[in-house]
Amino acid sequence: MIPKFPLLVLTFLTFAATAQNKMKKAEELIDKADPGWTLVEDWIKTATNKVEVLPVDAVKAKDALYKTQVTTRSTMGAVIFNTGGILIDDGWIRILGSGSSKFNRSLPDWNKGKTFNEFGETPAFLLIADDAIGGFYFLNGGGLGTDVGKIYYFSPDNLEFEQLDITYSEFLGFCFSNNLDKFYEGNRWNGWRTEVSKLKGDEVFNFYPFLWTAEGSDINKNSRKIIPVQEQYSLNLDLRKQLGFDK
Repeated sequence: MIPKFPLLVLTFLTFAATAQNKMKKAEELIDKADPGWTLVEDWIKTATNKVEVLPVDAVKAKDALYKTQVTTRSTMGAVIFNTGGILIDDGWIRILGSGSSKFNRSLPDWNKGKTFNEFGETPAFLLIADDAIGGFYFLNGGGLGTDVGKIYYFSPDNLEFEQLDITYSEFLGFCFSNNLDKFYEGNRWNGWRTEVSKLKGDEVFNFYPFLWTAEGSDINKNSRKIIPVQEQYSLNLDLRKQLGFDK
């Protein structure tokens, strides 16, 4: 696993500071002396999974960096500033960046209204990535537990927030080189790669019966349809409430 970088644990301290102070300009957040992108590029070069870095639009990148208020010295800031997003395994996992035509969501815009109301506020957590089956990855800012800076997976097959006990940097390593077939065991159907590669970045597969039910445990027998990722996210949260997870 990739070594931890303390700077990333401080990500939410940056959010806390900007919640009380004036937001920094994008230029103040660009670290040319020690950019995190150098590290990310090295990890991509040695990746064992298929990694596609989506082209970045300079204007969108600066806007997304400003809205997120993280430095490009951090790997999350580097991904936001240097990519339109990153697709893993033909789009099975979509890591949020500054947005592109193929992945038309930026990290800050996707989070607004979900994890914070106004840019510059301190979020309890951040949505940093999602997958083709309606699973969502969160960076904990304190709202999911005391392990600030660690990643949780909001799993569609149990509707739980699963602790992965990894930082954002380690999450990138997980996406680039971890055995994803093992992690997603039971949730990849026959011929999934061909179907997923045609999926838009703001779409996911919705399954019936639901993956968290006994009837939906064999994904190859489930029916599936493509729906907006926003619809799936809202559905997952509503189902958690209906099932009594959030009391």
